[in-house]
Amino acid sequence: MKVFKFGGASVKDKEGVKNLLSVLRITGESQLVVIVSAMGKTTNHLENVVSNYFSNPEEIKTAVTFVYDYHFNILLELFENRSHPVFDEITIIFKEINHFLENTKSTIHAFVYDQVVSFGEMISATIISHYLSENGIKNTFLDVRECIKTDTNYREANVDWEVTKKNINKLVNPNTITLTQGFIGAEKTHNFTTTLGREGSDYSAAIFAFCLNAESVTIWKDVPGILNADPRYFSNTQLLHHISYKEAIELAFYGASVIHPKTLQPLQRKEIPLFVKSFYNPKEAGTCVGKGITLDPMVSCFILKKNQVLISLSSLDFSFMMEDNIGEVFKMLHTYKMKVELIQNSAISFSVCVDNKYNNLNSLLAELRQKFKVTWNEGVTLYTIRHSTPIEIKTLLKGKEMILMQESRETVQLVIKE
Repeated sequence: MKVFKFGGASVKDKEGVKNLLSVLRITGESQLVVIVSAMGKTTNHLENVVSNYFSNPEEIKTAVTFVYDYHFNILLELFENRSHPVFDEITIIFKEINHFLENTKSTIHAFVYDQVVSFGEMISATIISHYLSENGIKNTFLDVRECIKTDTNYREANVDWEVTKKNINKLVNPNTITLTQGFIGAEKTHNFTTTLGREGSDYSAAIFAFCLNAESVTIWKDVPGILNADPRYFSNTQLLHHISYKEAIELAFYGASVIHPKTLQPLQRKEIPLFVKSFYNPKEAGTCVGKGITLDPMVSCFILKKNQVLISLSSLDFSFMMEDNIGEVFKMLHTYKMKVELIQNSAISFSVCVDNKYNNLNSLLAELRQKFKVTWNEGVTLYTIRHSTPIEIKTLLKGKEMILMQESRETVQLVIKE
């Protein structure tokens, strides 16, 4: 068995769905689990439906209609026969969406979010399964909620591995192609839909691979593989042919768009290789994440995060910054949902670089100022470089104002004011 995962960008329109068909024909795999995400920006549009449910209910119908029209247009382009059963199946799914929105009384955002947003994957998988069948690729449609069972931690559900493994091995035919959904599961008690959090579809692929002892996982993207830097910000980027599990986890920890650690961990446990390949050029090797050498080629890897905030603290009475002070700071950072990117401390000061994703900076600073002397810099850029050379650091800093540097054996982090 092998596992293929196609993200939303790869199935965003009729050309994407046709290309998925082409990839399956070119690779010629017959013992396969194919996991698909919601099409294009469907998740964002369904999040808008959820937002309207809570704050602007008169706009719910318009928001749902937008999602329906988007998919209906794709259907019209993929299926010439308007009486094809896929049209009725998609209509039924949208009736289910409307029924839920009209009848639920829940005020729990995470619960409503999971019930609504998950429809994106169900719609996508339904369309793609029928299109593959229509074009000679026999496949079995599987509702992933029958397999992946979780707790009720909506939006970041935890998998019950024992039950999930039993279900997957019972329901997946190892001698055919199974078409199912990424990102979603179902809680065990009442079978309500749950979602698996960030990079959930990649994680779904890893779950199936782990439970099936798969030969490999392939994530199909619109890039040739994993690069050593983001080409939007760096020139002369290089394709990484091979990355070890450990290195990939390190890169992901520092914010690289590699693979989320929770996807890698089950694969690493069974030494299942993960490939990142281009769905435009499926015959190319792409990148392999697996056991073996750290990096091939052994080059520096650059990670850039813009619009960060560097906060520096010291005690009001010039006493030492001890564990109890630092623990108190971290409680505040957690309360205000500040993602910590870098930490540096001395005897009398403590600095932290954070991502103000939820715009809680002013509230955080107000509370910090009650107990500490506080200075901060907004709009700074954080560079993280793995396996760097002194010349590369010097080149990177040219014309920039560095306000903090932290260096370990393999990693250099620079906070830059640009």
